[in-house]
Amino acid sequence: MADNPPGLDLEVLLPWFREHVAEVDSITARVIGHGRSNITYAISESPESGSAGSAGRPARTWVLRRPPLSHVLPTAHDMAREFRVMSALHPTGYPVPEPLAYCEDPNILDRPFYVMSFIDGFVASDLAEFERRYSEKVCERVSRDLIETLVKLHLTEATSVGLADFGKPKGFAERQVSRWVKQLEKSKTRDLPELDELAARLARSVPPVTPEGIVHGDYRLDNTVLDNAGKIIGVLDWEMATLGDPLADLGMLIMYWSDGSPASKVSAPGISSIAITALPGFLSREQAIAEYAKLSGFDLTYLDFYVVLAYFKLAIIIEGIQARFLGGGTVGEGFDQIGALVGVLANMGIHIADESGIKSLHGT
Repeated sequence: MADNPPGLDLEVLLPWFREHVAEVDSITARVIGHGRSNITYAISESPESGSAGSAGRPARTWVLRRPPLSHVLPTAHDMAREFRVMSALHPTGYPVPEPLAYCEDPNILDRPFYVMSFIDGFVASDLAEFERRYSEKVCERVSRDLIETLVKLHLTEATSVGLADFGKPKGFAERQVSRWVKQLEKSKTRDLPELDELAARLARSVPPVTPEGIVHGDYRLDNTVLDNAGKIIGVLDWEMATLGDPLADLGMLIMYWSDGSPASKVSAPGISSIAITALPGFLSREQAIAEYAKLSGFDLTYLDFYVVLAYFKLAIIIEGIQARFLGGGTVGEGFDQIGALVGVLANMGIHIADESGIKSLHGT
């Protein structure tokens, strides 16, 4: 049996895997992806396994997702919700991995987890590799497909896919602010006055009426998988999916969408999708917003609220990761400087709020 990566015991996992996923002799596992919240592993047939490559078949790979090793926030990292939303969307043809098995037996893992299919494609997490793979013409196609795929999600009726009770869309925006303020208090490792300021501005700026739909919760380019032609063949990381205002997803996407303009330079450093969307061929922020409005038909009056909320949420998520890092609960590298991003993101949100046409977002 191969060495265990952090958070997995392959000897314990293997019998369950054989029963619920696939018949294999042995497996290996490695941490994959750029996610800094839930942990994602590639589970593969061992090279020495008699089943790997048998009958001319190449060794198979699957994906396992589990919560972080420590500092798990209440209402966060819900594996059952991830599994459920993908199980609902996959039969419709929406590009999500096929969910294969869910487990909450503490004798297998200390936390609930699930296994899904592996989508063989390119995750846009590296600027140089993206430029090598895709031309300027393809960049435009990628950016349009990013918007179209989001709109397709938002126009999917929750009731038609068995998700009518997946969330409470009424009062979504107000609850989002309240929830993330509570998450901030649970995640804080220091005083963060800029985030306290953003919380106050958001609380007084909640949209009075909002559309309703399925919300991904963290929709951006590097949470998708692309094929060689630049088409989106997978949407990943559904851990924050719910029912609510679809503009929350658009606000998150726009936060990550840099186009080289002065306004879009107020974006989160160190996030790969930001640099990629500034490449020649990609739609500008304004073009992306206009494309979404045209395809969805939604009123975007309160979009700035959700862009500011996106900065607020990301800053709190980063602060939570900082807390896990300090507690020894992170897996992988690149966490030692991550706490510095929190204040930067908060100030970015304040800048967007100050420039917004929504007067209540302005400072007092």
